[in-house]
Amino acid sequence: MIRVMDRISGVGLGLRYSFAGEVLDSEFAPSWFEIAPENWMGRGGFFRRTLERIRERFPLVCHGLSLSIGSPDPINLNFLKELKSFLDRFEIEIYSEHISFSSLGGSYLHDLFPLPFTEEAVRRVSRKIKEVEEVLERSLVLENISYYWRPPGKMEEWEFINALLEESGAGLLLDVNNVYVNSVNHGYDPYEFIERLDLSRVVYIHVAGHERFGRIVVDTHGAPTIEEVHRLLRFTLERTGPVPVLLERDNNIPPYGELLEEVGKLEKICHV
Repeated sequence: MIRVMDRISGVGLGLRYSFAGEVLDSEFAPSWFEIAPENWMGRGGFFRRTLERIRERFPLVCHGLSLSIGSPDPINLNFLKELKSFLDRFEIEIYSEHISFSSLGGSYLHDLFPLPFTEEAVRRVSRKIKEVEEVLERSLVLENISYYWRPPGKMEEWEFINALLEESGAGLLLDVNNVYVNSVNHGYDPYEFIERLDLSRVVYIHVAGHERFGRIVVDTHGAPTIEEVHRLLRFTLERTGPVPVLLERDNNIPPYGELLEEVGKLEKICHV
């Protein structure tokens, strides 16, 4: 039995296969780790044993990739049951997903697509959130996504997010990098966006790197976090108070030591 860990605090890091074996041998480590459950549920052998050892020393949270909460398709109950078994086995209480859809007509699209910013979408997705929470016996935490096409709807994105959280009771995983990326691509003030969100619902925060391609910014998770995102993070923490912050890096993953250096920079921001 994996022992219960304290609530997350401070700065965490997304756990990846490339450095999982180094975590327990390093003198310095993040305060906690985030994993994508889809990448670990079917793993055995070395990676399963490594995850078990990491869980004994560090808090873990799960950040899902394939729930597709915004899809018109029914929720995949077989996936939810497998997920619940995994969460129970590792005593993981925090499970987050994206305010998006990634499947349609029973086919997975392997990307995250935005929802229409409408009251109908708020009601429909809220019903599905409650269905998920009933099966998992956990509250769902939802993340704002980056998007490259403005979906239809009379509501602003911040207004839609607030309404969805209010209707469903879900928590917010606030990705400040996604706010910055969208602000550049869609021409709005990221600071005003943050101020309009219901920050009382923030459970934790994501930061990540992105890349510019001409006038478009793409949320690649494949580069260090830039200073503009650090400034937006400081601004956010001034309004939320101390909440956990996680560094995401999914592509062009550098050596573990370099990631720890970036974690250290974030810790300084969080402790100012």
